[in-house]
Amino acid sequence: MNFSYSQKVIQLQEKLTTFMEEHVYPNEARIEESLNEQSTRWSIPPLMEELKEKAKQQGLWNLFLPHSELGAGLTNVEYAPLCEIMGRSMIAPEIFNCNAPDTGNMEVLERYGTPQQKEEWLMPLLRGEIRSCFSMTEPDVASSDATNIQASIVRDGDEYVINGRKWWSSGAGDPRCKIAIVMGKTDSSAPRHEQQAMILVPLDTQGVTIERMLPVFGYDHAPHGHAEITYDNVRVPASNIIWDEGKGFAIAQGRLGPGRIHHCMRLIGSAERALEELCKRVQKRVAFGKPLSKQGVVLEWIADSRIEIEQARLLTLKAAAMMDTVGNKEAKAEIAMIKVVAPNMALRVLDRVIQAFGAAGMSEDVPFAAHWANARTLRLADGPDEVHRAQIARLELKKHDVQLQRV
Repeated sequence: MNFSYSQKVIQLQEKLTTFMEEHVYPNEARIEESLNEQSTRWSIPPLMEELKEKAKQQGLWNLFLPHSELGAGLTNVEYAPLCEIMGRSMIAPEIFNCNAPDTGNMEVLERYGTPQQKEEWLMPLLRGEIRSCFSMTEPDVASSDATNIQASIVRDGDEYVINGRKWWSSGAGDPRCKIAIVMGKTDSSAPRHEQQAMILVPLDTQGVTIERMLPVFGYDHAPHGHAEITYDNVRVPASNIIWDEGKGFAIAQGRLGPGRIHHCMRLIGSAERALEELCKRVQKRVAFGKPLSKQGVVLEWIADSRIEIEQARLLTLKAAAMMDTVGNKEAKAEIAMIKVVAPNMALRVLDRVIQAFGAAGMSEDVPFAAHWANARTLRLADGPDEVHRAQIARLELKKHDVQLQRV
């Protein structure tokens, strides 16, 4: 496979890198400080909106949405290195309107939404005027098996009635979050993978209650956040159903493929930044009479980190290339593989840089603890490692079953 980048992508890489150096890295601490200075952390720092306007003006906006005229016209392979650059900072994806869960929700609306749904919700999301959340995970069932979902979506005349309790609805804490895509069951008697549906629920609808915001290893991720939400006899127009009843599982699979590529490339960017800082740190820090870079174990950390990052990047690019050429379904094994490989790789690299920084590595003076917490969540988000490993193994066994049948 040829992973060389076109001139268009190279130019976007250069523009993104310059923007990150001039506007993103210098403002990471400032944005966090401004959140602490506000009357509530659940409000939008004006600086963030200023940076988003600058990104728009420079054409660094909506770079995702492969194969769509609404995006930048990039393939998955072309978008991957740009996503990696954004992953170097926790605040960067939002600045370029390329942040989860909005990207996944926009892809759902672009692919499966009606013209009315696109006009009402997709276009404001693309313009960055509103934000969204995705309500799938439930506290009372093992949501790694999406067919376990118990929230109900029941047709009543010209409306659907939604009941259920969700949590880890990322983005719901943002005051700009206006719409949720909710997954629930429309028909428990249907075949297992045709019982679910997805429906659009405005968060200001009667019966929608945000119960609490859930911290991640102590990080509240304000003003984005992760909410527990109760849907109590929530009524929305029947026209809010996405695609059709029974299509929720299929939509989820279509949504998660590109999202996993995005997560993995951002993790690679996070690991790259960590390795860079590790190399800088160990050359100037002296212990026991010599720089840390002269310690054999530190040299192993650096070498292993470079090897692991390159392996993860190549596998992710292969998955992206397959998605572009043969489709998400044919690439499902590669997508599952990268979802296991990338978070575990990032955690190892981040752990090494935290170790090299010593006590400082665990503080908020450097970003590595926050990146570590984020990477650790991604061993669960979009499916836990164990589910992906099981799928990879089943697909591998199936290949050998076919070969045996031919003998």
